[in-house]
Amino acid sequence: MSDLVHAHSQATVVHAVPAEWLDRGFQLLVLRQYHVEGTPPAFAWIDQRLLRTPQRLSRHGLFFANTFLPEVVAWLSEQLGRPSLRDATGRSQRNPRWPTMRWHGKNRSWPDGTCTTEWFVDVGFQDVASWIAFQRRWQERLSGIEGHRPDCANGT
Repeated sequence: MSDLVHAHSQATVVHAVPAEWLDRGFQLLVLRQYHVEGTPPAFAWIDQRLLRTPQRLSRHGLFFANTFLPEVVAWLSEQLGRPSLRDATGRSQRNPRWPTMRWHGKNRSWPDGTCTTEWFVDVGFQDVASWIAFQRRWQERLSGIEGHRPDCANGT
């Protein structure tokens, strides 16, 4: 099991952990799903500063969309262009320079008997230069260091 998963010693710990490096990208632990027999799954959001919280669609599920926080989207847009572009016919298409994102889960059994699925997002950049620029700009957030979180009420 990776160091990232071992960074949490108890199933109830949800503080940010460092991202793991991938080839031209990173893997980030973002969600923990608790399995208790006879009940719907419960979820805990891991406190990180790069991706938005998954949206709840219903009492029993989540919408597993991969979306960067607004300030990360703004930075990526400045560096790589808008997330979607228009082709020659005017149809909207994904900007191929933007990073790809993929969810995947790993089951985990805890010493106290708790069973969870650790949900990760793998983010991959199309070229090394974009990945290095992203690393430099978002180094603290990738390392799991607590940063200033804006106050949602007044935007500061």
